[in-house]
Amino acid sequence: MNNYFNEVRSEMKHVSWPTRQQAIVYTGVVIAISLLTALYLGLWDYVFAAFIQKIL
Repeated sequence: MNNYFNEVRSEMKHVSWPTRQQAIVYTGVVIAISLLTALYLGLWDYVFAAFIQKIL
């Protein structure tokens, strides 16, 4: 078990971590894309619900 954690620690040293500025920018991109996707899907949900309502 101890060997596992030593190997994990060793591998984590090879990771290329983003700078603080990069992390902030990437977070903003993820939030923006998530909001746009939610709006897009919400719009289609509204359109299809209205269409089904008219049919019924």
